[in-house]
Amino acid sequence: MIEFYSLSFGDREWVTHRMIEDARQACEYSFANNYLWSDIYGVKMAKEQGCLIFRFLNDGECCYTIPIGAGNRKGALDALRVQAEAETGELKLASLVQSDLDWLEQHYPGQYDVETDRGDYDYVYSTEKLSTLSGRKLHGKRNHIARFKDGNNWLYREMMPEDAGECMRLLDVWKEAEAEKWNDEMENELHMNRRALRNLAELVLDGGMLYKGGRLVAFTIGEPLNADTYVVHIEKALASVQGAYPMINQQFVLHNCQDYKYVNREEDTGDEGLRKAKLSYQPELLVEKFHARFHR
Repeated sequence: MIEFYSLSFGDREWVTHRMIEDARQACEYSFANNYLWSDIYGVKMAKEQGCLIFRFLNDGECCYTIPIGAGNRKGALDALRVQAEAETGELKLASLVQSDLDWLEQHYPGQYDVETDRGDYDYVYSTEKLSTLSGRKLHGKRNHIARFKDGNNWLYREMMPEDAGECMRLLDVWKEAEAEKWNDEMENELHMNRRALRNLAELVLDGGMLYKGGRLVAFTIGEPLNADTYVVHIEKALASVQGAYPMINQQFVLHNCQDYKYVNREEDTGDEGLRKAKLSYQPELLVEKFHARFHR
């Protein structure tokens, strides 16, 4: 019987080692990401045959990650399949990447159906391109940053745990500005942002804060994802301040991501405005993600 239990800070080191063994590029594969969303999506974890497995809810369905790490992956998945089929009638895997599909086809040919959702794809960028914003297609970003710098009255600094209250007040301003279109997804995002701010040190997250005229206008939070990719989990700015979003984006990359070749800025969740914004930064690649539903 595979036992799933709630994530705790004491699990972080073990989970992170399993992630390192797989070196995955999708944003879901970090301890912090799963911890921050755990009470929204009911995320639980299990240790099985040297592998890590996450269980979570996706559109009301119980889903699992493929076993993660250098343990006995096939043995762990066989045990998971038996248990899931006994409990719910089927096994559904989610947050799969192409290498997972290749592995499944090798070990379970013809035993599952695959689905994908464009809104789940991660946007991955060249660190160099986000740092310099060079080239004609990013000319508009450079212009917005130049306008932000007008007056030379701006400051960027590292976020510290004691800055949580100031950042939460910016979140309150963001919520008020978005009041007319506020929805459940935005409420969940707000909850996740606040949880990250309260647990910055425990989750070993990096943060950056941007000021204009002495007022906090943006902050961002991220962490290393693997040896060559850094992931940005949170970015919030006052849309009313011209250039605040591209400026916090660039400054955070300049201060925190220079040791990494790529920056993962997560998915667009199917939001057309967000998709347009993410595409405007000219991603190097999209990390495709899939669901696999096993036949009984």
